[in-house]
Amino acid sequence: MKIAIILAAGEGKRMKSKKPKVLHEVAGKTVLSYVVDLCTGAQMDKTIVIVGHGEDQVRARFEEEPVEFISQPVGEGKPYGTGYAVSIAADEFEDDDQVLILTGDTPLFTQETIDDFLEFVAEKKLEGCVLTAMVSHPFGYGRIIRGANSNVVAIVEERDATDKEKAITEVNTGIFAFTGRALHSTLNRLETENSQNELYLTDVVKLLVQEGHQIGAYTIGDEEEMLGINSRVQLAKTQAVMRRRINESFMEEGVTITHPEIAQVDYGAKIGRDTIIEGPVHIDGDTVIGEDVYIRGDSRISGSKIGDHVVIESSVIESSTVEEGASIGPFAHLRPNAHLGKNVHIGNFVEVKNSVVGENTKAGHLAYIGDGEVGRGVNIGCGVIFANYNGKEKFRTVVHDHAFIGSNVNLVAPMEVGEGSYIAAGSTITKAVDAGDLAVERSVQKNIPGWKKKQK
Repeated sequence: MKIAIILAAGEGKRMKSKKPKVLHEVAGKTVLSYVVDLCTGAQMDKTIVIVGHGEDQVRARFEEEPVEFISQPVGEGKPYGTGYAVSIAADEFEDDDQVLILTGDTPLFTQETIDDFLEFVAEKKLEGCVLTAMVSHPFGYGRIIRGANSNVVAIVEERDATDKEKAITEVNTGIFAFTGRALHSTLNRLETENSQNELYLTDVVKLLVQEGHQIGAYTIGDEEEMLGINSRVQLAKTQAVMRRRINESFMEEGVTITHPEIAQVDYGAKIGRDTIIEGPVHIDGDTVIGEDVYIRGDSRISGSKIGDHVVIESSVIESSTVEEGASIGPFAHLRPNAHLGKNVHIGNFVEVKNSVVGENTKAGHLAYIGDGEVGRGVNIGCGVIFANYNGKEKFRTVVHDHAFIGSNVNLVAPMEVGEGSYIAAGSTITKAVDAGDLAVERSVQKNIPGWKKKQK
């Protein structure tokens, strides 16, 4: 069997956060999710996550995922270190199993790297193998020590390394593959004779070499893959890398992103060809955008489906559907469950919530459409309000096809406006309007002569 063990028990003190560092997000996806997905992609038979700090939060977040959890005991008398974390999962694998060990705070490894690493281990039939990288600045990483025949003989942690060893630029990425047999024979012999007084997983390599086993090393060419997260600064660095990767992948598939350094497209988003993204746009990962869409300005789109040939300018769209040819903004807001039909125009400072707006309908500016069903070809004037809430309950407003709603009209729900009817500007309508009628609701204008003079 192929067993994966993900080390995710660390406290992450430098994050200074109320939640575990593995639950922080990179491009809209938790750090740990990236690592779990690597295991799924590698077709591991079992994936085990070692949890400790904030484990209740981690378990709750991944309760629907194909993973198992093991709690790492902490406290006085309990050992610490990566070796100890792996040892508590020793009963989960047999001698003949292949065990892949990863860290839960390194989201940038690619599926190709992990698959190639495992293929290398299988081809060489190694008892143990480490994924290494050649880096320009190795500070903080364990150094790979090679013997006369270039085989790996040890991994020395930064704090325990001599000056000569610190000059080595080949480092441990934190990913290992061992046979279950190799781990069973060494984990119980690890010692804490190091600067951290911890049980190092890296010492398994030294013990296996002493037993006469050859330890392999598979070296990757892109050192940014190994970037881990221990602070908010490192979180920002990995975020920048992931967003660059995402944006470049879309551009390679025919999407234009004019300023990829500021456009934020989350992991999992889908964007069609010849769509143009211009400016500090933020697209969440559960959004689907069609072809030939133009999105610009400070727009944010989340959980929504956008059809082809839509134009969106400096607007917010949440959990909504926008059909082909619609135009939105600037400064419009589609709140959850808004559905715009084909060629609808929602303009300046218009808000739509839990409403269906039929094709070719226009609401150009300063309107609120809440809990409404608006037909085709309707004109909604400036300042129109769907008054849908009486303080206790919400009610729906139905406006049929080709109705004309004048400026500053209040439609007090529940309300139905008939097909082709007109509502005069400034009216507050509380009764149904039949098809083809004109509804006017205003008090008689009264001018008081000399009123200003009388106030003196």
